[in-house]
Amino acid sequence: MNALPHIYTATATSEVTSNLDLSVDNLPSLEVAPPIGFNGPGDKWSPEDLLMASVASCTILSFKAIARASKLEWVSLKCVSEGVLDRVERKTNFTKITTKAILTIPADGNKDKAVKLLHKAEETCLISNSLTAESEIECEIVFS
Repeated sequence: MNALPHIYTATATSEVTSNLDLSVDNLPSLEVAPPIGFNGPGDKWSPEDLLMASVASCTILSFKAIARASKLEWVSLKCVSEGVLDRVERKTNFTKITTKAILTIPADGNKDKAVKLLHKAEETCLISNSLTAESEIECEIVFS
């Protein structure tokens, strides 16, 4: 890892009647619109979708680093992050995020160690740690 602090920049642009164009240097742009819950079309990425995708992907990237350092052999990991959006004290925000992790390990793998490392990944995910929502992980271990 490079020395901290790191700086990340994203640009969103829009016209009155268009969806947003979200861009980051050197990456393809994304078309962004409100989700169905906010009367959006439901066929584009929304800020809410992007936030849950950030939690899920950060959990996997954290796990990969932790598993490598802990010498855990694994085959695949799928994370589904689900956020509860609610109104609290006149503010709309995510109140809880649950990440469901399905980890496949070799037939002779150590299930207890795998679960422990998944929990550690959730605890060290910088995206979850940057949010005020309660965060938890549910682990399912599958043997290949």
